[in-house]
Amino acid sequence: MKRNLKSNSRLLLLCCLILISISAKSQINNNPNIILIYTDDLGYGDISSYGGEIPTPYIDDLAKNGLKFTNAYATAATCTPSRYAMLTGEYAWRKKGTGVAPGDATSLILPGRTTLPGVLQQAGYNTAAIGKWHLGLGDKSPINWNKEIKPGPLEIGFNYAYLLPATGDRVPTVFVENHRVVNLDPEDPISVSYRENINDKPTGSKNPEQLKMMYSHGHNQSITNGISRIGYMSGGENALWRDEDIADKLVKKSVEFIEENRDSPFFLYLSTHDIHVPRVPHERFEGVTGKGARGDVIVQLDYTVGAIQKKLQELKLEENTMIIFTSDNGPVLDDGYVDGAAERLGTHNPFGKFRGGKYSTFEAGTRVPLIVQWKGKIAANQTSTALLSQVDFLRSFAAATGQKLLKTRAIDSQNQWQALLGNDVSGRKSLVQQAIRNVLSYVEGDYKYIEPHSGPVMVPWGVDIETGFNKEPQLYNLKQDPGETKNLAAEMPKKTKEMEQNLKKIRDSKELSSHK
Repeated sequence: MKRNLKSNSRLLLLCCLILISISAKSQINNNPNIILIYTDDLGYGDISSYGGEIPTPYIDDLAKNGLKFTNAYATAATCTPSRYAMLTGEYAWRKKGTGVAPGDATSLILPGRTTLPGVLQQAGYNTAAIGKWHLGLGDKSPINWNKEIKPGPLEIGFNYAYLLPATGDRVPTVFVENHRVVNLDPEDPISVSYRENINDKPTGSKNPEQLKMMYSHGHNQSITNGISRIGYMSGGENALWRDEDIADKLVKKSVEFIEENRDSPFFLYLSTHDIHVPRVPHERFEGVTGKGARGDVIVQLDYTVGAIQKKLQELKLEENTMIIFTSDNGPVLDDGYVDGAAERLGTHNPFGKFRGGKYSTFEAGTRVPLIVQWKGKIAANQTSTALLSQVDFLRSFAAATGQKLLKTRAIDSQNQWQALLGNDVSGRKSLVQQAIRNVLSYVEGDYKYIEPHSGPVMVPWGVDIETGFNKEPQLYNLKQDPGETKNLAAEMPKKTKEMEQNLKKIRDSKELSSHK
């Protein structure tokens, strides 16, 4: 009798464990796959669904089948701080050294941090980072590119990584898969320096006759694929990329990850590079827009989005997948190479109705496209004016997957899940924008405050973009004056002071509750 009771108890325990496992698996399966397509230097007015003249039918399909935001922001007007904030849920200006990272930077996000991929990994997702990284790798400088390079994405919540370590205009011009450089020959080790030339090979400054794309400012050091870069590199000949093939390589790796994880929840962070300099479209896209390389790579970006959509359709995953499409900062035309971006622009306006651009405190620096599609769950062909920041992705997905975070973690992120679904038309109460030199702006309601700064009026390295810096405080009514043409600070001193104090409260805050 005792033996039967013991046996029945074991059977009951086993059944309970099975039911718990089934319940957990069911809960995970109720959450969508997530694909975050994070573009680089794409302006608010660059895609046709936001008024651009360059055809982007696949991106437009996301808007037709989902939700387009008109009041969404990257956290910064440059790439490294935007990515840092999005992945950590914390504004980058809170951490020293999170400006635009050099190609040999060590890891800016270290193990133990709460991160967006870590939150989703905790919820049972398989996670991948594919494309541009630009958040540093390893823990020692100089980085040894010939051995395992860590910590990196795998130590902060990603299961798989296939990366451009920094940007295409910086050495090393190689891919890193998980912890190692792809196709590296041990007999041809890589050396990298950002201080001095480390060999006698040609450079852009000394051998411009070897270039297929001329530099306009900077970008005149080591040459790869007929394009000179920032920094010096030797070795690694078998590992060097061909710029024309980067988009196809990222699509291939992304599609493989989706196929491998079709039966389990996954998070794909696809960080494209097309619009960032050097702009080198694949031969099949070259010349298709008549607007130079920048126009052509926007079409190439649209192809990338289409390839992901087609794979989801093929695998019948569309209704179980949320696609988020957005940009890391606003647009720039001449950003270091003579590629006709400005001269061949025509009437296409990447900046939309906004002033400034990449690097700037003005709206075109951080106001970006944001489209969310989840077929069957988000109503099609919607437009939302909800105020959103990319820093909110972390807590929004934590909430969607039933996770509670400490108030001292991801302190700038807010749960805006209902806004992402189109159920909340208001979104945030306020947000902070970051320009170069860590100059901050504060948006609340219809108003925007830009803190005083005595820096130059124009971005100083020749990109022909206003910084928005002014020794006096600036206040704009974005609803009435989206182009930020009339400074209201002198007319509205009380409002200006209120906005200044609200920004200071956020700057001084240490946990979520103090400025939610």
